[in-house]
Amino acid sequence: MRAVIQRVSYASCTVDAVVTGKIDQGLLVFLGVENEDSATDLEWLAQKLVNLRIFSDEQGLMNRSVMDVKGNILLISQFTLFAQTKKGNRPSFTRAAKGDMAEPMYRRMAALLSQLLGQEVQCGVFAADMKIDLRNDGPVTIVMNTKDKDNY
Repeated sequence: MRAVIQRVSYASCTVDAVVTGKIDQGLLVFLGVENEDSATDLEWLAQKLVNLRIFSDEQGLMNRSVMDVKGNILLISQFTLFAQTKKGNRPSFTRAAKGDMAEPMYRRMAALLSQLLGQEVQCGVFAADMKIDLRNDGPVTIVMNTKDKDNY
């Protein structure tokens, strides 16, 4: 799995002029699922997301997690995180999991994050044309890949 994590003061997802998810302070997480991803990848990433200390404390140091600041998460599925651009100019997405695998993993991630946070995580709509609005706070943007756990 790959995730692009952005610390935000506001984020929302709109599909066909309907807001499907909206948060104030928290994390906007773009999630891509790869063919080889497993429940172990999902659980590792969920724990990292809720415990990642990227929110400021009283001294302005990044010492607080999304749980510490009572923030929320807006989770957006994004297969394009597995774009391969080695050949030509048109990206290939062969490493991205197909919908029949990716959607259940996405839903399980949302459920696990909700459980860990103690509140319902906000979501986009899987495979929809989503419009994402956000106010990046910092900016703080972090990329994680569960196949490269040793670097996180």
